[in-house]
Amino acid sequence: ESRAANASNKEINIQWYIPPLAKPSIYTETKVLLLYAYNTKPVKISNIKTFSSMSIFSGHLWIPLARIISLREKLSNLKQQVEMLMQSSKSLSSASESISFLEQSETLKIISSKKTQMNVAKVHLDEKTEEMAKRCLSEVKALLSVVPALSLPLTEIPFDVTLQSIASLEEMFDPANGCTITEESLFNWIISLFH
Repeated sequence: ESRAANASNKEINIQWYIPPLAKPSIYTETKVLLLYAYNTKPVKISNIKTFSSMSIFSGHLWIPLARIISLREKLSNLKQQVEMLMQSSKSLSSASESISFLEQSETLKIISSKKTQMNVAKVHLDEKTEEMAKRCLSEVKALLSVVPALSLPLTEIPFDVTLQSIASLEEMFDPANGCTITEESLFNWIISLFH
């Protein structure tokens, strides 16, 4: 069965459309089209002709390409900062652990499992990284808000910051690719901006 026809949980799918070679006027900036669709309940579509649901929503936004590129660069820097914070906290905790008695294959399983857990573990941000995150997320909010003029800068981070959530946001603002977002607190924040 096609992934497009099934969503076992809440998710947002993002696609970008870059218009063909039509040259914009020198007085207007180049814009790209953000296409989004999300479901608020699990969905299984077996026949598209007879399907209707109150839990599926879609829409689009025209966004200046230059702002997307700038934001993606900032999100990339934020992700690197979060990775460094995680590495420093990991090195502190792993200094007290010893796994030398385990067989190599078991050790690899533990390392792989820990990496997965770390990607979804909430990261405790230092002051500098928290300010960096607030600036990036305020810009995300301004780009995605239906009424950008009313979009005030954030005073607190509106979802749990994990490496996965920051990586998802970075992917979301990559106009060359699409992405799917499933993390619940990030999902809830993004769909709140679309209303």
